[in-house]
Amino acid sequence: MVDRGAERAFIGSFTSTGGRGIVLASLDPGTGALTVTGAVDAVDPSYLTVGRVAGAPVLYAVSETEPGAVTAYDIAGPVPRPLGAPVPVDGDHPTHLSLARGHLLTANYGSGSVSVLPLAADGTPRPPSAVLHHRGSGPHRDRQLAPHAHQVLPDPSGRWVLGVDLGTDSVRICALDPATGELTVHAETALPPGTGPRHLAFHPSGRHAYVLGELRPVVTVCRWDAAAGTLDTVGEAPLFPDGVEGPVSPSAPVVSPDGRFLWAAERGTDTIVVLALDGTGERAHVVASVPCGGRWPRDLVLGPSGTRLYAANEHSGDVTWFDVDPVTGVPRRAGSVAVPAASSVVFV
Repeated sequence: MVDRGAERAFIGSFTSTGGRGIVLASLDPGTGALTVTGAVDAVDPSYLTVGRVAGAPVLYAVSETEPGAVTAYDIAGPVPRPLGAPVPVDGDHPTHLSLARGHLLTANYGSGSVSVLPLAADGTPRPPSAVLHHRGSGPHRDRQLAPHAHQVLPDPSGRWVLGVDLGTDSVRICALDPATGELTVHAETALPPGTGPRHLAFHPSGRHAYVLGELRPVVTVCRWDAAAGTLDTVGEAPLFPDGVEGPVSPSAPVVSPDGRFLWAAERGTDTIVVLALDGTGERAHVVASVPCGGRWPRDLVLGPSGTRLYAANEHSGDVTWFDVDPVTGVPRRAGSVAVPAASSVVFV
């Protein structure tokens, strides 16, 4: 299957550890190979996302700094053009951002909050209309003394916003008022103490979600009810059923477009763990584990075809891509490109 509808990739690259900002790359639709073509200045862009304004693509990047900020880029041309100066998010060290109901949302790890920034007609973010501060803590003495929002994203129905908090061992389901930009907590789902949830991914059916723990290497399987706005845990799948020596640090979950597999990047072992999902999406178990192609896979994403995976390996400074076996779900390394301090990848 050939990649269609995308010809470019944008790769975050931590400037505080020798990165280049936002790295530009061309995408070969036949092989999935990336070729670096340049870079634009950005300060510690740990996460990127792409939206469309009047049909034109706009790239958004967080600066994982204290205080944090976001910047929008017009990417209709060959070189990204900033749409104004960076906009403060009124929070510290934002690690994730997403688009929902005409607003840009950031998860601010350092301050344990979620910020809501209205978007102007040209896609430029405005100052926050609301900042939702989380409350709580967890048993991990080094990492959970306070809230640490790590991800914020809309659910597949677009009705709700979910905030994943590593510090409070919970996922908050929130309502976003598109007229006022206010964000209010509707419900909160507790995970086992010490899980340290980092990111979640939805099943393509929209009826299940999978929460990846950073402090406990498990995938928590949840049932999602978009009508009620409820997330109920129904089981767990350990990434290492037989245990593992040394520290572990899972980072990013990805679900296959057909809902048969879930892949999880794991930084302590520098692997991609493959889990099989049953037909209901309610059970998961590990079937394989392969090297990530580098060291410290901070991000893992599907390519535009849905048949390739791309790992942003922060410590080895590369992005590695894999062809996925359609029967077994096991990734096979196909190539890599050097990107210092790689943090995330998006395609346009």
